[in-house]
Amino acid sequence: MKRLVCCFLIAILATCLTVAAPRHDRMVVVISLDGFPSYALDDPYLPIPTIRQLMREGAAAASMRPTNPTVTWPSHTSMVTGVDGSHHQVLFNGLLTPPSAGRPGKIEPWLDKDKMVRAVTVYDIAHKAGLTTAEVDWVAIYGARSITWKFPELPDPDGVIEKELIAHNVVSRDQLVNFRKAPITWRDGVWTEAAIQILTAHKPNLMLFHVLNMDSTHHRYGPMELASYSAFAFADERVKQIRDALAKARLLDRTTLLVVSDHGFRTVNKLIQADAVLESKGVKGAWVVPEGGTAMAYVTDPAQRAALVPRIADAFRGVEGVEAVIGRSEFGRLGLNPDSKESPDLVLAAKPGYAFAGGKVSNASPFRGGSHGYLNTDSQMDAIFVAWGTGIRRGTRLGQVSVMDVGPTIASLLGLDMKDVQGRVLREILE
Repeated sequence: MKRLVCCFLIAILATCLTVAAPRHDRMVVVISLDGFPSYALDDPYLPIPTIRQLMREGAAAASMRPTNPTVTWPSHTSMVTGVDGSHHQVLFNGLLTPPSAGRPGKIEPWLDKDKMVRAVTVYDIAHKAGLTTAEVDWVAIYGARSITWKFPELPDPDGVIEKELIAHNVVSRDQLVNFRKAPITWRDGVWTEAAIQILTAHKPNLMLFHVLNMDSTHHRYGPMELASYSAFAFADERVKQIRDALAKARLLDRTTLLVVSDHGFRTVNKLIQADAVLESKGVKGAWVVPEGGTAMAYVTDPAQRAALVPRIADAFRGVEGVEAVIGRSEFGRLGLNPDSKESPDLVLAAKPGYAFAGGKVSNASPFRGGSHGYLNTDSQMDAIFVAWGTGIRRGTRLGQVSVMDVGPTIASLLGLDMKDVQGRVLREILE
């Protein structure tokens, strides 16, 4: 009997020892460089010395596949939830109110995270486990109760971190009041200073940090152009600034850096003016939301859905630049939920070189710039994944990973576990 009891106690002890425990001594810093395509890494002249060093000394993937749609808020939400849009339901850069009663819907960006994200996030799990969390310019995160320190995309002059930056003469109150009007390069600089302030003064266990200049540059001038190379160099400097600040504060020995992006980019030469297409075909009662390489089409009056969906589909088939018209029966392969109230009636996909817009000028108007939002099977939409620092196996090289792997890997680094996710822990990069 005593032997049985002893064996039982040993088994219980062994089980306890294998259960993950929150790592209060760890810091995981996620730096998201919006719009950094993985194919850019193949260019030996890309001016990113800091990122190259992190790749040599840490782990890197050949590419990271985003979820559909390949847009900023959906991709970032997949990073932190470990699931695709069919689960977290973030399909736009904001919350969709679907069309009804014959009127078009609307998309609102600055709403609370609890209204927007329909899945548990890694920062929710970390906060519940007693770890501290922070965000700077992250998305779909407004009002998140599980964030300890924040400096949002639209900062609050009366916020805690904002007041600390004012006190340190990093920024003035007037500049914060007019923040949205400032050049994106300047805002990226302030967001970086805010991240450094939080990291060095408050030492959160998890920091989510997002910068936008590269995405803005690629939209305006196209990827891999002269302006684009300057944006790559500028982004690399933001990574160096974070790493150097952590080193100066003697925090590197407890820190893991994850340098990621949300999507890639394509050069665009023509715009498909969705409203012009519908008008030219005499189709009324439809609302189309352009997302670059794809567009979401909705019937504004649900009672007319059966009659209108085929007409909308026929209107776009054969239009210059339209690659495919995808119905709800095929949404499963896209990672979209056809039964969700936010789900469109049709997804329109553009050919390379084309992107959707909402104007009524012409069906395919000339344009020079860049876009994302194409189906995630397009390799030019692939993002980057680099891991470096504490807990990362030096010199590890991976093939393609998923944006949904980021959250579970963050959780593992912090001694946590994300359950019921589609992504996986990238155990091969962990020590």
